[in-house]
Amino acid sequence: MKNIYPNIYTFNKKILKKTANYLKLGNIAGIPTETVYGLAGNAYSKKAVQKIFHLKNRPKKNPLIIHYNSITSLKKDVILNKNFFKLYKKYCPGPLTFVLKKNNKSKVVSLASAGLNTIAVRFPDHKIIKSILKIINFPLAMPSANLSSGLSPVSASDVYEEFKRKLKIIIDGGNSKVGIESTVIDLTKKPKILRPGIISSMEIKKYLRVSFSKKNKTIRSPGMMKKHYSPGIPIILGRNTKNLNHAQITFGKNNKNNKNNFNLSKKGDLKEAAANLYKIMRKIKKKGFKKIFISKIPNKGPGIAINDRIKRASK
Repeated sequence: MKNIYPNIYTFNKKILKKTANYLKLGNIAGIPTETVYGLAGNAYSKKAVQKIFHLKNRPKKNPLIIHYNSITSLKKDVILNKNFFKLYKKYCPGPLTFVLKKNNKSKVVSLASAGLNTIAVRFPDHKIIKSILKIINFPLAMPSANLSSGLSPVSASDVYEEFKRKLKIIIDGGNSKVGIESTVIDLTKKPKILRPGIISSMEIKKYLRVSFSKKNKTIRSPGMMKKHYSPGIPIILGRNTKNLNHAQITFGKNNKNNKNNFNLSKKGDLKEAAANLYKIMRKIKKKGFKKIFISKIPNKGPGIAINDRIKRASK
């Protein structure tokens, strides 16, 4: 299929080198990860971090996640601990973000961590961003590539819809495999989940064999703002509609074949539902529906993350 977008590129060695050089100059690029697509910039560059906040119209109190390629590079910016190493060994690279204490030698721009003494860090598991991180000498600050409080993008074309030609480089890495943002765990003291994700809190708790503390009201990571992940149209939770001008999002087996019915997973797979959530919401918005009604989603495993996203989107 012919590429109709002037700034979306198929990944190859030439684009890898071009993107790395572009990022080194303090510029921003749209990069795929296994969770969602991100706006990538040099985490050590004030110019780059400011550009990210400006492009997204992001509140300065909302920190960014910094993406690393190795523990060696991570050690330059944060203080590591026993729980981190346990979780790193099991889940990294992957959709898990750690909030850790910043060390005195950290070069991460203060704005990227919202002026806090902590940094949210992750090791992404997608070949494109991993290839980029290997050939640059700095970590990448990278929030989702969308306007603040909106739907996260899960394809290169989604990123283009958000920013058009404001981005010179968007790399096409296909649809995001996970489809929702990473789980975030605060490891600065007693572990606490700040944002649910595809890796559930129960799974982590069982693996660490520790009890978790309750959520902190301080915004230490992305995903803690009350209103977030919004498609820009009203969302009604836990209810169905017969009005064909309104969209109905369902889950599991149902016999509805109406044009306004969108099923996250007909086979009742919560991981599949998570991967389809933003894609379906974006599709509904494009079709011009006035409201979205969402049937009940099981609140277990990945369903906890799905319910978190739709609850925040409905604010």
